[in-house]
Amino acid sequence: MAVTTYRIVSADESSIHDEPHLERSRVTVRQLHAVVEKAGQRPDRVADRHGLDVGEVYEALAYYHRNPEEMQRVEARHTRAATEAARQSSVTPEE
Repeated sequence: MAVTTYRIVSADESSIHDEPHLERSRVTVRQLHAVVEKAGQRPDRVADRHGLDVGEVYEALAYYHRNPEEMQRVEARHTRAATEAARQSSVTPEE
């Protein structure tokens, strides 16, 4: 029987947005967590949409929950970036 191994690239090792993602993919753990656990989409449909194996989706979710400190840092960084982007876009030029 063939054994499939998956690998999550950690934020420290990642060159994609400096956050955990599926190896050989640009899909991040945070993205998968958001669509499955926050938006309530089915893991099998999310896997199909992103060209993943459903096991990869579940592995990403497990990684999210096994590494809460890392994921909190990632979430905080995204929140800061979104806040800064909103601030900059709401600045009106002086006349």
